[in-house]
Amino acid sequence: MVLDDSPRETVIAEPAPSEPMADERPARLWRPRRVLVTPAALEHAHGRAMVARAEALGLTVERLKSNRITGPRDADPRQAYREAKATLALVVAPPTKLRLQPIPPSADWRFDLAEGCPAHCQYCYLAGSLSGPPVTRAYANLDAILSNLGAYLGQGNVTSAQVARAGEGTTFEASCYTDPLGIEHLTGSLSAAIRHFGAWEAPVQLRFTTKFAAVAPLLGLPHRGRTRARFSVNARAAARYEGGTASLDARLEALGAMARAGYPVGLTIAPILPVPDWADSYAGLLRDAARALAGVADPDLTVELITHRFTPGSKAVLQGWYPGSDLPMDEAERSRKLTKFGLVKYVYPRDLMQAMRASLGASVARELPQARVLYWT
Repeated sequence: MVLDDSPRETVIAEPAPSEPMADERPARLWRPRRVLVTPAALEHAHGRAMVARAEALGLTVERLKSNRITGPRDADPRQAYREAKATLALVVAPPTKLRLQPIPPSADWRFDLAEGCPAHCQYCYLAGSLSGPPVTRAYANLDAILSNLGAYLGQGNVTSAQVARAGEGTTFEASCYTDPLGIEHLTGSLSAAIRHFGAWEAPVQLRFTTKFAAVAPLLGLPHRGRTRARFSVNARAAARYEGGTASLDARLEALGAMARAGYPVGLTIAPILPVPDWADSYAGLLRDAARALAGVADPDLTVELITHRFTPGSKAVLQGWYPGSDLPMDEAERSRKLTKFGLVKYVYPRDLMQAMRASLGASVARELPQARVLYWT
């Protein structure tokens, strides 16, 4: 669930373009076929708690003899992908994870509860950033990760420096390299982070975005309005690209439930695609979101608008994972740009970008007049 403009991105059977639309599948919790735990992870109470969660779900946990996780190295990249996507590793976050980085335009800082995602999105932004097969790694040293955040209070230059968003306080993004709700039943890390921010007597905000819907364990937590739960959604015609996720209807229902529980909420509309009748399709999405929030008095609602883009590297990886995908990634139909790191990326041509921005902006204003649009990218 990557929220800046550099492609990175976050088992249920792997989908193919011919499978049923995501909205026709019941929401299910991810059950990895392999759960690994390192000796170092078992030294932490949270690591042992994650083992207990997995075993309570009937999963067998393999206790490793070393702290090294070697991902599957099958010569067939698609088979290696399948094996990795079916694996959860409980590990200790390396020291580099405690040196936070800005995450524009979403938040002042990003921190990681985990790395990797159980979903099978054919546009996955993690494809261009994670090295090797995408094993999901959940971090056992959660106490160190959360206690480290205080050093960054008041230090942000992304949202804290914006007059329009200064009321959010110092913002911390938890879903840059994972979907924390998609693995919450196995980790409990998101609930712990919500409690941490709720108890933090400072102007702060935890932010996470998700394509999942199992929010019941979060509804009664003492969040005190310091966590914004955003749901990554797309036009219904794009559902075939989002395998292994909760249905759109389930996500919107979860959005309403979180809003009724007093959470600030948000819609992350991503990646925006020129699907057939795209203007009407995205307007319909926003009408559906409005219906999900009906009856919620004055919801604190934000909208983030993120268009699809890819790099040569991410395209190559994704085509290895999903050789039958019809996701449009023809460079001839795109504009070539450079990221802030000097890497090539392909975005929509200016005319299409302007048309999409105007259309979606007008639809948000019409269907969700109470919402704040945070950015378009």
